[in-house]
Amino acid sequence: MSITTTSGIERLAALIREADSVVALTGAGISVPSGIPDFRSPGSGLWENVDPMEVAHIDAWRADPERFWHFYGNRFATLHDKQPNGAHRALVELERRGKLDAVVTQNIDMLHHKAGTKELIEVHGTIEHSSCLTCRSQYPLDEVRARMHDSPISVPQCDCGEPLKPDVVLFGEFLPEGALERAYALAAQAEVLLCVGSSLEVHPIAQLPGVTKNAGGAVAIVTTGPTPWDGRATVKLDGDVVEELQAVVDAL
Repeated sequence: MSITTTSGIERLAALIREADSVVALTGAGISVPSGIPDFRSPGSGLWENVDPMEVAHIDAWRADPERFWHFYGNRFATLHDKQPNGAHRALVELERRGKLDAVVTQNIDMLHHKAGTKELIEVHGTIEHSSCLTCRSQYPLDEVRARMHDSPISVPQCDCGEPLKPDVVLFGEFLPEGALERAYALAAQAEVLLCVGSSLEVHPIAQLPGVTKNAGGAVAIVTTGPTPWDGRATVKLDGDVVEELQAVVDAL
């Protein structure tokens, strides 16, 4: 692949234009422009004033569902009305043009789904529904919120009486095997892995750039702040993710 342009936007556009297979990997940073804080930013991160192991671990859900849902319920309520931003829509446009095979996301916020991404692999699950681990019944988010509201302790319960668990991967849980296998297969076949808004530090998904690189593909990063892959990426853009991705689409 011959990349002769000098601008980062132009270089990334050329990479995408010339590739037969492009896969996007997205993290919390793509949703920040939609008003969703990431996990670790000083002053605004979700884990700024709480130990995630105390409230976001599967054992915490089992031991104290009331405390768990007090923490998560407030966040689910705020996520419910959030809307996709221009970065989500740029990826949808790349998919529509046949330039993007799939989006692998670490996010649980439903925004890729709302934006219209068709081939979506949610490796950390989604808040779109919650399930009963006893009888395996599943409820959509609106129903879960209604059951929280009707509960005297704000814990949504299944019809069988057991507390519901959001269909997100908590600490202490394995990632869904099918989604993980699909993500690795996509990364292995990608000529370009486009990493957007991810710190590339959360494993095992942080291994995907290495999978692509080892298979002969290129890694491109559109993320504010440093990542472990900055020195090995073919191109790194660290400006506003919305502006950067929209500019890349315009340059194609």
